[in-house]
Amino acid sequence: MNKYLTVQEILDVTGGKLLYGNVEEQCKSFSRNTKEINAGDIYIGFKGERSDGSKFYEEAFNQGAKGCIINKVEGLEVKKFEGKFIIEVEDTVNAIGKIAKLKREKYNIPVIAITGSVGKTSTKDVVASVVSEKYKTLKTQGNMNNHIGMPLTILKLDDEEALVVEMGMNHFGEISKLTNIAKPTIAIITNVGTAHIGNLGSRENILRAKLEILEGLAKDGTLIINNDNDLLHKWNEENTKYKVLTYGINNKSMIMAKNIEYTDKGSKYELAVNMDGKTNSDEEKIEVPVGGEAFVYNSLAGISVGKILNIEDEKIKKGIKEFELSKMRLDVQKVERGYTVINDCYNANFDSMKSSIQYLNKMKGKRKIAVLGDMLELGEFSQKLHENVGMEVANNKVDILITVGNETKNTARVAQENGVEHVYSYDNNQEAIEKLRKILGVDDVVLVKASNSMNFKEIVENIIK
Repeated sequence: MNKYLTVQEILDVTGGKLLYGNVEEQCKSFSRNTKEINAGDIYIGFKGERSDGSKFYEEAFNQGAKGCIINKVEGLEVKKFEGKFIIEVEDTVNAIGKIAKLKREKYNIPVIAITGSVGKTSTKDVVASVVSEKYKTLKTQGNMNNHIGMPLTILKLDDEEALVVEMGMNHFGEISKLTNIAKPTIAIITNVGTAHIGNLGSRENILRAKLEILEGLAKDGTLIINNDNDLLHKWNEENTKYKVLTYGINNKSMIMAKNIEYTDKGSKYELAVNMDGKTNSDEEKIEVPVGGEAFVYNSLAGISVGKILNIEDEKIKKGIKEFELSKMRLDVQKVERGYTVINDCYNANFDSMKSSIQYLNKMKGKRKIAVLGDMLELGEFSQKLHENVGMEVANNKVDILITVGNETKNTARVAQENGVEHVYSYDNNQEAIEKLRKILGVDDVVLVKASNSMNFKEIVENIIK
């Protein structure tokens, strides 16, 4: 089977209309950004809040695209370009899902899909590193885990032998759509926390939404779960339908970390494996290059995938030891002026806040400083969860707390009420930057974390200069 899609196949699967061009033309690579197009790419125009990308088809052709897939745009007069093609569809977002699903069907390879309230991206990085020790592997880049990003990842498939994708969601039904496109052979749920609880109403509903990943799982596929998560543990005790591999630190699991040694640079632990009724304790320790308990869990997920794919133990260990973390996720940087910055400002929910604050606590340093911003999409739960973050700040002996935003005023108040002496609340990033410039000194460690829309990368850029 030809792994490349043809114009005719795209027309058939989308119900689109060929405005002009050759139906036998092969479509090997796709792009949504006219500034990043390579010669021979197929440009897909998506409708945004301000404009419809379909209107930029001419620019795409001028940049080297050989074809475009566009929405029906009222009043748009489509010019004909010699040797090019244009497919018009009702909705490019809906179309890309159908095209990616068709592309996926052309590949008989391991497909690992990862979801969870926290840790999706870092788990993906570890898993892909392990899998790449045996297979040429394509993985989700950055955080492209939604209804556009994940299909675009699948459409990058060429000669790869394995695929690792991340699936995010805000509402019911979103994971269902993604999993029925990707059709995973292995699925991972890292945990069920409070992210998007404002949309879904309860952690139990979040669990239901995450479990949608099973709808697309291959009949002989395996679900891998964090058995220390209370809701996943309870669900698995009642599960009789699906093949499940468990990992954990506390609850008895098939893949377990024992005798963990934490340092500010990483961790080491002994691996205990209990699969198929056979118990094996690995005397050689697993080395994780990023500190914190969260990354022990991530590594256990990677080991679980490695075991299912029969990857040699030494290669699994190598994949974990050498994995590279996506940027802005616990990205630790020593600054020339002598302090250390933990850049974790891509996203934030209570579970990831708690994990990052605990990581800050374990770091070696003169003073521990937390710069925290609002967590979004929490609805009626927002005040309570921001207050809970304040308790975490106090419990983990943070020396200085700086908050930015309205919701984190609750964090600041609770932290102060529970013994944190130095607390500063600001309304914007610039005020926080000015304060940090005044107080940061040699051997300080500063954590910078908030939801992405708070633009905390601005704070990071200003304190690492």
